[in-house]
Amino acid sequence: MTATEIPTTDESRSSGLDLQYVDRDVRPQDDLYRHVNGTWIRDHVIPADRPIDGAFLALRDLSEERVRDIITDAPVESQIGAFYASFMDTDSVEAAGVAALAPDLSEIDAATDPGALALAMARLEKVGVAGLIGAYVNNDAKNSTEYILYLVQYGIGLPDESFYREDQYAELREQYTAHAARMFVLAGLSGDDDARARAERIVALETRIAAAHWDVVARRDADKTYNPVTWDELPGLAPGFPWHDWAREVGGTEETFGRLVAMQPDFLTAVAELWSTEPLETWKEWLRWRVLGSRAPYLTSDLVEENFRFYGTAMSGTEEIKARWKRGVGAVESALGEEVGKEYVARHFPPGHKARMVELVENLTAAYRYSIARLPWMTPETRERAQAKLEAFVPKIGYPDTWRDYSALEVRPDDLLGNVRRSAEFEHGYELGKLGGPVDRGEWHMTPQTVNAYYNPVMNEIVFPAAILQPPFFDADADDAANYGAIGAVIGHEIGHGFDDQGSKYDGDGNLVDWWTDDDRSAFSTRVEALIDQYQGLTPDGLDPEKDHVNGAFTVGENIGDLGGLTIALLAYRLAQGSTGQGSDGQPAEGTDVGPEIDGMSGIQRLITSWAIVWRTKTRAEEAARRLAVDPHSPPEFRCNQVVRNLDDFHAAFGVTEGDGLWLAPEERVSIW
Repeated sequence: MTATEIPTTDESRSSGLDLQYVDRDVRPQDDLYRHVNGTWIRDHVIPADRPIDGAFLALRDLSEERVRDIITDAPVESQIGAFYASFMDTDSVEAAGVAALAPDLSEIDAATDPGALALAMARLEKVGVAGLIGAYVNNDAKNSTEYILYLVQYGIGLPDESFYREDQYAELREQYTAHAARMFVLAGLSGDDDARARAERIVALETRIAAAHWDVVARRDADKTYNPVTWDELPGLAPGFPWHDWAREVGGTEETFGRLVAMQPDFLTAVAELWSTEPLETWKEWLRWRVLGSRAPYLTSDLVEENFRFYGTAMSGTEEIKARWKRGVGAVESALGEEVGKEYVARHFPPGHKARMVELVENLTAAYRYSIARLPWMTPETRERAQAKLEAFVPKIGYPDTWRDYSALEVRPDDLLGNVRRSAEFEHGYELGKLGGPVDRGEWHMTPQTVNAYYNPVMNEIVFPAAILQPPFFDADADDAANYGAIGAVIGHEIGHGFDDQGSKYDGDGNLVDWWTDDDRSAFSTRVEALIDQYQGLTPDGLDPEKDHVNGAFTVGENIGDLGGLTIALLAYRLAQGSTGQGSDGQPAEGTDVGPEIDGMSGIQRLITSWAIVWRTKTRAEEAARRLAVDPHSPPEFRCNQVVRNLDDFHAAFGVTEGDGLWLAPEERVSIW
C-alpha cells in the first residue's frame, strides 16, 4: 500500500487491529487520530450515563460487568454480598431517610467552640468525611524505607482552586451555590427562607480556603511539596488551629506523628488563621456541607438526584445517573476491592497472560537500556545512574502476591451508610497502622479489576493490573506490532514516569535525591520546556480556544510518558524482531522498517495505528473543559497526534511532508528518551 492511507480490508494475514472506523476523508498525514477513528467519532453517541466514552471505557465496561457477576454470585452472608445488598435495598435507604446522618451531624451540633469542632472534624475524617486538612500515609520521599504522614490541602467542594477565581467558572459557581441551598433544604437542615444565605456563606468560606490552595502546577512539584515538620513545630507553623488535639483524635500520637510532611505549608498557615478568625457557626455550616456532600450518594433518592444534577450534569454534561447496580458495584469495590479482585483473577486472568506480560516488560526495559546507553545529550556519569535506576525497577503484573485481610470489617445487609462509615474507618486504621512499621513492598494501590496502570516513584515500581491486559491494549492473538503500539506503549509510558520531570528526581531506591549532573539536568530541562511549549495552548475540538486549552506545564509529566512510551515501544518492537535499525551513527535509524506486512501495512504503520486506536474517545464539552483544569493527562486527540508529530518514524512510515497537518520540522521535534 502507499503511505497515505490505512486499508480496511484484510489480506493474507490479520493484524488484530480494529480498522472499521477508518475515515477515508481524513489523511493520516493531517490528522492520524481522526483518520483511524473518524467514523466512530462522527457516529458514536455517548451513553446517557457517562461524560466520556471510548476504547478505554469499553474495557472498563467489560471489567464492570465481570465484577457485577462476581458480586451478585456472592451469598448475602458474605461481606461482598452484604455490602451490595445494603446498597440495592432502596426501601431501607428511603425509610432511614436523612436520619441516617444523625451520627455525623450530632458531632458538629455538639461543638461549642473551635477546639471542639476540630475534634469533631477529626472524628468525621476517620469515617470518610474529608475535612479541611487531608492526611495520608506513604513512604518518606527522603527515606523510602520508612512510612510518614503527609498533610495536604483540602476543604473545597469544586474540583480545583481555579474554579473559585476564574471568570469562566462564574456560572458554575452560581450553580454550586444553588445546589448547596437545595441540598440543605432536602436534608431538612434549612428552610427555604435561609438556605440561600447559608449556601452563600459556605461558598464564600470555600473561596477563602481555595485562595490558599496551591495550583495544579505547583502541587505536582516533588521538591516544593516535601516540607518536613516535627510534632513540636506544627503549632508554630500554623498557629490558630489545635493541631495536637486534632492529630490525636485522627488517630496519631506524638511518636507516630513525630515527623510529618507538610505538602503545602503556607496553606496550613492560612487555614489555621481562618479557623481562628471565621465565626464558629460558619465553620459548622461548612462542615455540615462536607457531611452532606460525602454522604449524598448513599442517601434518599431526592438527595442522590440533586447531587447528580450538579456533579454529573452541570459539571460534566452527563444526562442520566448510572443504574443503581453500577453504583452499587462501585461502592463494593471501594470498600472491598481486593476481596473482589481475588475472585476476578481466578475467573479472568489466565497464567499465560502474566507470562506474556513479563516478556513484554523485559523487552521494553531492554529498549530503555539500549536507548539510555546511546542518548547523545547525557554524560557518562548520569547515564550510569540512569541505568542503575532502570535496573532497580520492580514490575508488578496482574495481582498482588498477598491479598488484603478484611475479616475485621463488619458489613450488614441492611445498613448502607453504616457500612460506608465502617469501611472508611477500617481503611483509615489500616493506613495509620503502617506508621512505625516496615514498608510493605508487596502492597498494591490499584485492584486487579482496575483498567489502568501506574508508576510509584517512592517504590520505583511499575504496576499493571490484570484488567488492562485485554484488547485493545493486549491481544494474545494479535501480531507484535499491534501489542507494542498498545500495551507496549503503556509499559513504556509507566517506565517513562520514572524519568519524567518529577520521577527523574527519585533514585532507584525511591528516594528524592538529585542524581543528575547540573549539565545533564539543564539539557533535560531544555527538552522538557520544548515539550511544554508544544502542548501549551492546544484546544480540543469543540471547545473555545479563548478559554479552554491544555496547560503544558501541568500535563508535561504525562506528555513525557506518552512520548517516551511510544518511542521506546517502537524500539522494543525492532529489538523483538531482531533488528535495531541502527544507522551509521550508532543510533536507531528511525523510518527503517522491520517485521512482515500485514493488512497492507508495514510493522511501524501497524504499531502507530494501534497507538491511535487506544485513544479513540468522545467527550462531552463540559467534561472536556473540566478535565483541562484538573487532569494531568492531555486530551486523547493530542495524546495521539502531538506525540506522533515528534517521531521521525511517523513521518517516514506515513510519508508526512512539509505542508501536511502533522508535519513538524526535524529541528522542532522533541526527543528525550
